[in-house]
Amino acid sequence: MSAPLLPARFLFRYSVPCRYRKPLWNDAGLKLPDECRLPRLSDLENHPAYAELRVAWNEEGVAFSAKIDGKKQLPWCRDSRPDESDGLRVWIDTRDMHNIHRASRFCHQFMFMPSGAGRNLDEPFAEHLFIYRARENPKPVKHSLLKVRRDKLHGGYLLEGFISGTALTGWDPAEHKRLGFTYAVIDRELGTQTFTCGPEFPYHEDPSLWGSLELTQP
Repeated sequence: MSAPLLPARFLFRYSVPCRYRKPLWNDAGLKLPDECRLPRLSDLENHPAYAELRVAWNEEGVAFSAKIDGKKQLPWCRDSRPDESDGLRVWIDTRDMHNIHRASRFCHQFMFMPSGAGRNLDEPFAEHLFIYRARENPKPVKHSLLKVRRDKLHGGYLLEGFISGTALTGWDPAEHKRLGFTYAVIDRELGTQTFTCGPEFPYHEDPSLWGSLELTQP
């Protein structure tokens, strides 16, 4: 049987709930419950998924966790080369616009890496990255507005990250209760796992290919 002309995930626009949690971030870990787990949309195309993603929010910002399984090699990460490193990339549009193909100033890209920082390159790292071909970039993001931690697991790792609302141009959850959103877990050993469209589409620069997070209230 020949492969379909268009991947299944391209045929729909996806919107999923983002649960409210307070408190959200602390140094002991997020401990996000099962209700915060995102669906693995790659299952629609029978692509193997090796990462489990969870997400939550409150007025202070948005938090993520990614549990990576099935690894036999250490991730490759360098804080000086985040574009080439393994880890979790997150794209957020605080206006949830799906009728634009080039990022606006409300669109953001963040990279969370399980290692690559510190003297021995074994400390986790978070960075804000500008989006290629953006019409306008958001305001610069200070490193202090991003949090990241990592737990080593047998056959993988748990990576947790927090993005302060102050880091998000246009952040106003009282007025805008939906975020444009997609992610990519990048791993040189296991491949790339994405939320909506895969690498056959330019999801890394085109907000029209992203899904949505619905900011639910308690």
